[in-house]
Amino acid sequence: MTEVHVSVRNLVEFILRSGDIDNRKGRARDNAMQEGGRIHRMIQRRMGSSYHAEVALRYTADMEEYSIVVEGRADGIIIEETGEVSAVPELSTVEIKPAYTDLVTVTVDEIKGTYREIHKIREAVPVHLAQAKCYAAIYGIQNRLRRIRVRMTYCNMETEELKYFHFEYDVRELQNWFLDLIQEYKKWADFQFQWEKTRTASIKELKFPFPYREGQKDLVTYVYRTIYHKRKLFVEAPTGVGKTISTLFPAVKAMGEGMGDKIFYLTAKTITRTVAENTIVLMREKGLKLKSVVLTARDKICFMEESQCNPDFCPYARGHFDRVNEALYDMLTHTDNYSRGEIESYARKHQVCPFEFCLDMSLFADVVIGDYNYLFDPHVYLKRFFAEGVQENYIFLIDEAHNLVERGREMYSAALIKEDFLAMKRLCKEYSTRICHQLDRCNKELLALKRNCAGYRYEDESSIAAFVRALNSLSSAIDDYLDDHEESPVKAELTEFYFRVSHFLMIHEDLDEHYEIYTKLDEEGNFRIRLFCVNPGKKLAECMQRGRSSILFSATLLPIQYYKKLLGAEEKDYEVYARSIFEPEKRGLFIASDVTSRYKRRSEEEYYKIASYIHRIITGKRGNYMAFFPSYAFMNQVLDQYEQHFATEDGAECLKQEEYMNEESREGFLTRFEEEKESGHAHTLIGFCVLGGIFSEGIDLKNDSLIGAVIVGTGLPLVCSEREILKNYFEKQGDDGFDYAYRYPGMNKVLQAAGRVIRTAEDIGIVALLDDRFLTETYLRMFPREWKTFERVSLQQIEKKISDVWEEKRWRSPEIQVIEN
Repeated sequence: MTEVHVSVRNLVEFILRSGDIDNRKGRARDNAMQEGGRIHRMIQRRMGSSYHAEVALRYTADMEEYSIVVEGRADGIIIEETGEVSAVPELSTVEIKPAYTDLVTVTVDEIKGTYREIHKIREAVPVHLAQAKCYAAIYGIQNRLRRIRVRMTYCNMETEELKYFHFEYDVRELQNWFLDLIQEYKKWADFQFQWEKTRTASIKELKFPFPYREGQKDLVTYVYRTIYHKRKLFVEAPTGVGKTISTLFPAVKAMGEGMGDKIFYLTAKTITRTVAENTIVLMREKGLKLKSVVLTARDKICFMEESQCNPDFCPYARGHFDRVNEALYDMLTHTDNYSRGEIESYARKHQVCPFEFCLDMSLFADVVIGDYNYLFDPHVYLKRFFAEGVQENYIFLIDEAHNLVERGREMYSAALIKEDFLAMKRLCKEYSTRICHQLDRCNKELLALKRNCAGYRYEDESSIAAFVRALNSLSSAIDDYLDDHEESPVKAELTEFYFRVSHFLMIHEDLDEHYEIYTKLDEEGNFRIRLFCVNPGKKLAECMQRGRSSILFSATLLPIQYYKKLLGAEEKDYEVYARSIFEPEKRGLFIASDVTSRYKRRSEEEYYKIASYIHRIITGKRGNYMAFFPSYAFMNQVLDQYEQHFATEDGAECLKQEEYMNEESREGFLTRFEEEKESGHAHTLIGFCVLGGIFSEGIDLKNDSLIGAVIVGTGLPLVCSEREILKNYFEKQGDDGFDYAYRYPGMNKVLQAAGRVIRTAEDIGIVALLDDRFLTETYLRMFPREWKTFERVSLQQIEKKISDVWEEKRWRSPEIQVIEN
């Protein structure tokens, strides 16, 4: 029989919610009441043999045509004997033999961690208790108990102090309450059952929407087989392979075969989310019935000028939960594409919070499109899908996966600055002597660390233990103050500071061998303490274990073993390389042998030579070009030389990337390239940009919108304390530390910038690498396969070589080959 699944958490929150959205205590306080894994394990270990931890529970309710399956995991079930010991000889398992039900008492334990002082918790939170009652009902029904107990266990995350709330229920009454919840959910389950039948039938009929290029069907097959075998696949897929359709299509097909209940398409950039959304629209046009949602950040989608989530301030927060289910059903039954525009339209119609409404729509979407955060970030991840801590039948498609390394490091790292504690003391001195006292304690401990630090210094958990203890006390003081002073003039600043403190404490709880702790005195004189996640692979892998299979793909995933190590690959996982569909002759690749961006060679003469290269490259053909530089300072030096000596002769218009550009100015920058193409290239346009910046990745200038890229330097990150810590860490692991900290990240930036030129099979363009280091064996080994043919040039040769490219007429048909490494 067909099953419709719902977690205990979602059942309770979906049916029992009502009233306002009220997040006035801030984002940090949303995370204060959490299911902390450490706290759970600590409490569970303290219990005796009668305590059974992490008990999976499942209840199936027959609805004639289908079944509703309610499932979850109880933190603990306590089975204690009440009769003669000899009368109940077999109580080592969680299941109770029917003959013994009257000889035992059963208590369902629900554990919640909190940063609040325990004495201030006066009653169990209703939604927490309802969740525990569901577990108790399932267990009581299945074991034919007459009565069952519930214990709500609250534990202070800092002091580990416990507080219990005890309840006892008649199982028959609890069963009726539980079945009423399921009956209320039936309306939604009915819709889901009918929709899944419609969706599956359409998937069976769905054909690949394009003629397969050579090898593309193999790539689709690799993705499908990876999902079938419940593994991860790392795909190096150069631009033009069609990686979005080649991953989404087989994932949808797998869903049709029951190998995926939901697909999560995750990426770092808005433009790639748009591509995924458009690909689903394309498949819908071919007959696919599929519901998709695009998740948008709260600050971007909020209707109010300031995102406060305060019912006194926001009419969409006031009474949101009383109206949202009607809004959900309205949207469910009228459209399949839950785009940002559609979400905003229905949110205004029903006067609900668009952000919360969007998250609720994800419960009914077959494909969820959004940022990496929604799976990987410890604060932002979607608890409605991933909080149970069990593996679900989800498929994760992770686009531009090379970005996930640095994003992962940031998500799982934390830092605090000594000077911020002093600033907070000045801010709070009129409002809370307790907070000021704890700020003084923290500052004193940081001062002791600062005295021993010159430049940067490695620390360990013992050397920062006193500071962490002071920080825990400070966290409690702020938490209590925010509880009692909702209208405080310093609430906003204090809440934001509390968030940073809470994040630091959370990361500290989970430190392991993949972290380095260091203190640093920076150039501005600020002293900071940093918990640095040098290798996020373990954390990322744990997140991906929440699903059935993960497909990680990028145009620049080289060297593959480097990325596999840092992105959480296991030995059994797969890798595949998709060759470019472009004919090598359609791209001229040139490497300069007589110029460099090395720091010791930087001079007016070298800047002039690079400007000369740009001049001679663009002489061969009018059009749009981009030049990428290792820094803004370097870019400005070359731009000055070019404008002084060559711009008038070339008749070129120069655009410069500024250090801080808002969305409007970014769009204006890119629009000039499209406008120039439409004008027929009356003159040449050159964009002067920074390597690794906003225009070197994720932009899609097709056809003649961009015909050439000049890349100055190898993209090496600047030498700094954090890069040196990375270098030292990986050297201790037996790897080449310089490669891991500098060379590989730099080469990725180069490959991304070069990838801006050839975007379609019809494109023709040139890429010039202006640094003689590219000619060394170290760099040549890192070249992608489609770069194996290149020309070594000098300043005297480049103009003639470029002219030859534009005169070449022998273009062959595009091909693609996919091979497994």
